Amino acid sequence: MIVISRQADGINIEGHAGFAPSGKDIVCAGVSTLVTNLVNSIEELTEDTIEYETGDGYIIIKHGNLSEGASLLVDSFLLGIEEISTNYPQYVGLKKECNKDGKNDI
Repeated sequence: MIVISRQADGINIEGHAGFAPSGKDIVCAGVSTLVTNLVNSIEELTEDTIEYETGDGYIIIKHGNLSEGASLLVDSFLLGIEEISTNYPQYVGLKKECNKDGKNDI
């Protein structure tokens, strides 16, 4: 299962969907596409600075306070993830984390 967790200072994506064999896993491909698009969009379309680390089965994205534009991109990413999670709940999960104000980010 892929688990996406949102914290006040970043997003963690960990795990493998396991929907189909590697190279044929549409759930993994959908999540990977959204994550790649998020990172590229923040870097290319905003002046925000993010750091990220990738490896087999994970990506950790860290950021400071996001601009309005970058926040909108993150919200768009999360909408896409929520849709995949709704359609494939056994393969993608959202973990709600609290932000510094004690409110849920997701």
